[in-house]
Amino acid sequence: MTRIDSHQHFWRYSPTTHGWINEEMSVLKRDFLPPDLAPLLHAQRMDGCVAVQAAQHEGETDFLIELAGQYPFIKGVVGWVDLRAANVKERLAHYAQYPVVKGFRHIVQDEPNPQFLLDPDFCHGIEALKEFKFTYDILIYPIHLEVAYLFASRFPDQPFVLDHLAKPYIREQKLELWATQIHKLASLPNVSCKLSGMVTEANWTTWQFADFRPYAEVILDAFGPDRVMVGSDWPVCLLAGTYPKVISLAEILISERTAKEQARIMGLNAQRFYNLTD
Repeated sequence: MTRIDSHQHFWRYSPTTHGWINEEMSVLKRDFLPPDLAPLLHAQRMDGCVAVQAAQHEGETDFLIELAGQYPFIKGVVGWVDLRAANVKERLAHYAQYPVVKGFRHIVQDEPNPQFLLDPDFCHGIEALKEFKFTYDILIYPIHLEVAYLFASRFPDQPFVLDHLAKPYIREQKLELWATQIHKLASLPNVSCKLSGMVTEANWTTWQFADFRPYAEVILDAFGPDRVMVGSDWPVCLLAGTYPKVISLAEILISERTAKEQARIMGLNAQRFYNLTD
């Protein structure tokens, strides 16, 4: 196992559950399941993927576990539990029964409180993750980066990965403040980053490869080749690019790195971070 898509989603579309999918995103208003992804992975020589939650209830985690049991190319699951719950350790112990569950995520970017990551109850839940060797995916916007630094620095033994570069302002080509904050976050050795979700932060119809290079260079420079992993963000990426185009974009952006560094970014780092096994 050497090439891993570290970030993609599955869902059975429901207007209620997936209310974030607006009319502009109508291409996403259908089911996306493993048989849809399998040929795309194969065509891009991907050996497996990590399925990440897209809804905030435990039924989502159970759904992904069920799919992973049916489709072995799903090497890991990043699910959801209520990390603020009083019984969080009990729920984590429950999911520790399933080796395919590697970690958890909360859709922090949608929380109205910009300080959400520092909420005492939430931090209590994060503190509980290490007992079960679970990872945590940080899903935020650039406005949350300073808080994310304070948050991650509280838990030096907890493995974190930043999703989608914190969604920088690629469409507007704003770089400087985001870059400074990324370097600060990357100074924490327990934080990695996914080279993912870029095309949906650019102009969906007119983006060029050159639009992304400055952002990718910041990530590669800040985190280094051992803490960056490629993810497609399929099917959300379909808003702005096909699966082959998104994977090719990542390959182009890391093409000046050594062969060993490219191998780490294209799969070995995800394999290690999520402790993926066949």
